[in-house]
Amino acid sequence: MNRLMVAILISAAACGPREVEVRTAPSQPAQNAIQLTNGLSQGVNVYVNYNGNDQFVQQVRANTALRLPIANIPQGATVTLKAVTIDGTKTYSRPNIVLNGTVNFSVP
Repeated sequence: MNRLMVAILISAAACGPREVEVRTAPSQPAQNAIQLTNGLSQGVNVYVNYNGNDQFVQQVRANTALRLPIANIPQGATVTLKAVTIDGTKTYSRPNIVLNGTVNFSVP
């Protein structure tokens, strides 16, 4: 009988109201990105040069506009944006860009 009473008490305690804590997620930092418009008749490889190193971002087809997220480069960093044609004959660049959200970059 005692075991039955203990089991009932444990069950009642387990089914009782539970305390719930509700929190909001921490705000996400603004993500750096390039809004690239490729007006050329051929694709380009897009790079970000940071601290003397080229970081490949993405290849963009001819006559296409894309938003390209930039990873692993901190907000406020000064970079050079580069777009190199697929055949390697032309390079378009914008030096001294301070990353702070989305940067517009059009080629040509």
